[in-house]
Amino acid sequence: MLAAGLSPEILAKYEPVIGLEVHVQLLTATKAFCGCANKFGAEPNTNICPVCLGLPGALPVLNEKAVEFATQAALALHCTVNERSIFARKNYFYPDLPKGYQISQFDKPIAEHGYIDVPAANGSMKRIGITRLHMEEDAGKSLHDGFADSNTRTYLDLNRCGTPLIEIVSEPDIRTPDEAFEYLTRLREILLFTGVSDCNMEEGSLRCDANVSIRPRGQEKFGTKAEVKNVNSFRFIRAALEYEIERQIEVVESGNRVVQETRLWNASEGRTYSMRSKEQAHDYRYFPEPDLPPLVLTADWILARERELPELPEARRARMISEYDLSEQDARTLTASREFADRFEAAAKTAKNPRRVANVLLSEVGGRLKALGLEQEQSPVSMQGIVLAADLLDDGKISSKQLKQLLDTSFEKNEDFTQVYEREKPQQITDTAALEKLIDEVIAANPKQVEQYKGGKKTVAGFFVGQVMRASKGQANPALLNELVTKKLDA
Repeated sequence: MLAAGLSPEILAKYEPVIGLEVHVQLLTATKAFCGCANKFGAEPNTNICPVCLGLPGALPVLNEKAVEFATQAALALHCTVNERSIFARKNYFYPDLPKGYQISQFDKPIAEHGYIDVPAANGSMKRIGITRLHMEEDAGKSLHDGFADSNTRTYLDLNRCGTPLIEIVSEPDIRTPDEAFEYLTRLREILLFTGVSDCNMEEGSLRCDANVSIRPRGQEKFGTKAEVKNVNSFRFIRAALEYEIERQIEVVESGNRVVQETRLWNASEGRTYSMRSKEQAHDYRYFPEPDLPPLVLTADWILARERELPELPEARRARMISEYDLSEQDARTLTASREFADRFEAAAKTAKNPRRVANVLLSEVGGRLKALGLEQEQSPVSMQGIVLAADLLDDGKISSKQLKQLLDTSFEKNEDFTQVYEREKPQQITDTAALEKLIDEVIAANPKQVEQYKGGKKTVAGFFVGQVMRASKGQANPALLNELVTKKLDA
């Protein structure tokens, strides 16, 4: 937020217009145009060759797997895959671009005209268009800090040169930072499900630049845009957009003009800074890459890639809601990744009540993991243990309280639920006479609450259930206990 702040009335006068450019590193074993390893974390300048470095006489050879992944990503995003596309040279000078140009696609990309549906503020779904998806190679990395002489020198790591990328360019259809956040979240989900990328923002596998402008509400003409770079999380992208929208409104309201420029996001300060002016669009002097022929894909080849696609997140959520009687929120959490959804479904097929499996997995186990700052993969409770816990609950062999106690022990001792249950095997009291005796004692000790119940305050029954459950040390069968308490109080 800006220090001065803006009133809701002033903010409401303007409409933001946002477009996103997302670069996604493809999860191929080798680079886009050579046989060098496509692997993060190697020693600097070890995964390079004459092709990466653009040495004289070195010729690029297109990685077929990169084309497959780009096509599958395009199809998953509802794009039209072009049967003929062209690689081009995007010419610019920067120290981490040893060739002096980047192999990319320009006027004839591999795919165009897709979309992602996102939830809008009014509860409906809004369609965000995708202008194009094109293939390109990455540049190297300039290292400006971390060395003893970083104040006078910049170091270059060229391992990333030639890494296969797809760039996904949205239409300027996004109107709020929240919509941008939802678009990116769903884009990442889709890409993860297809398996074309690991989308790891910390390692640079997914990078996003945002173009944002403002205009008076009702005006069709776009305002002057600023491009925001250097944002390394979806949460920061939302914050950067919120700041930049307010900054531009404040500029206009003060009688000044928004200039076209590139700005950098500073997360620690929560603001953007001007990086360079872009009053004139860069002329990259694109021309067709002479060392690569046109990329020609047959209709049958494209159809084969479509058939290889897995069930995508939205379709899988809808099916799981129908098949397992899940809530929308539970289905969304379970499909956060393809691997997590697969694990749940494999377990659900062996359980008596899949919905109860979801509840134990997400609420009981998930809640404890979140409190401890752990991931699902670090849970001491296996999916087999979760299924056992759900089945025991379903059969009435343990109560919810007993489940919590057993899970607490699992986490304390770092043991699977199955081991803990087999060792401790808590028993529920299902003997009617034994429960009635406890109920009679509690009723006799609480005449005031009995009078309230008789007077029509039926919710007081919960008090008696709680007292009997405490007296039984949590071992009373909940369903039977509720039935007997009501019966006794109504007598």
